[in-house]
Amino acid sequence: MRVAFQMDPIETVDISADSTFRLAEEAQVRGHELFVYEPNALAYEEGRITARGRDLKVQRVQGDHAQMGDVRTVDLGRDMDVVWLRQDPPFDMHYITTTHLLDRLEGEALVVNAPFWVRNAPEKLFILDFPQLMPATTITRDLDVLRAFKEAHGDVIVKPLYGNGGAGVFRLGADDRNLASLYELFTATSREPLIIQKFLPDVSKGDKRVILVDGEPVGAINRVPAKGETRSNMHVGGRPEKVDLTERDREICATIGPRLKEMGQVFVGIDVIGHYLTEINVTSPTGIQELERFDGINVAEKIWQAVEARAAG
Repeated sequence: MRVAFQMDPIETVDISADSTFRLAEEAQVRGHELFVYEPNALAYEEGRITARGRDLKVQRVQGDHAQMGDVRTVDLGRDMDVVWLRQDPPFDMHYITTTHLLDRLEGEALVVNAPFWVRNAPEKLFILDFPQLMPATTITRDLDVLRAFKEAHGDVIVKPLYGNGGAGVFRLGADDRNLASLYELFTATSREPLIIQKFLPDVSKGDKRVILVDGEPVGAINRVPAKGETRSNMHVGGRPEKVDLTERDREICATIGPRLKEMGQVFVGIDVIGHYLTEINVTSPTGIQELERFDGINVAEKIWQAVEARAAG
């Protein structure tokens, strides 16, 4: 197949950790032709969805991992079979606009993950469909509501609703009096609401990333916070460890998996702390390479098998 990757600059990725690079590597092994472009190069041109980018070949040599052809413009609907939506958040209007444009490829090229639902099921909002699985949570821009939640639950986590990678995540203990100051800091720079959740002490044991392919769990890694840190994201020093799926993990996956498959979310990473689901990551989930190293399974192959089946169907 002819495969396009919409992503951040591939020249700067860490080939030992980046999931998009691993997907490209596996695609190449499977005989697919690769093309790469950045979100700014996506366009609607008089009825066509186009992208300006380069043909791509990859190899596992850091610093020389992406060999690219000359810049050219392609008609994504006519020239491509599969388009991967893989740029990192922020989940802002630029990101959302790309999903609207990619929606217009329906019936021509397969877009993974399906952009309609990437747009309409962002990480920290989609979990609201499963209140029985999530910790006590409130989403608001009203300081009085935030105060009432903290009064009720004491130890809490406050974070931007559309943040990623652990950025802007704060823990406020029962005696912490900085909620109003933190609120002022957030609202001075953003018009978006905040999300506040009851703190889960089990995070000290790790924040589990479970990877689902077409709605089915294929494995998990545990992300353990660095000493003195609440956040377990690998972007901020979290340490990946091998971990098995628990009965509760499988229960969570069995509850949300059918919805994910129906929505065309082929590659999803959910976050589980203790017994609670905290996020459903559909925009640009990570963790493939760590899981492959720990469990010795080819996750990228499983993802491509699902993509190829959908493209053929």
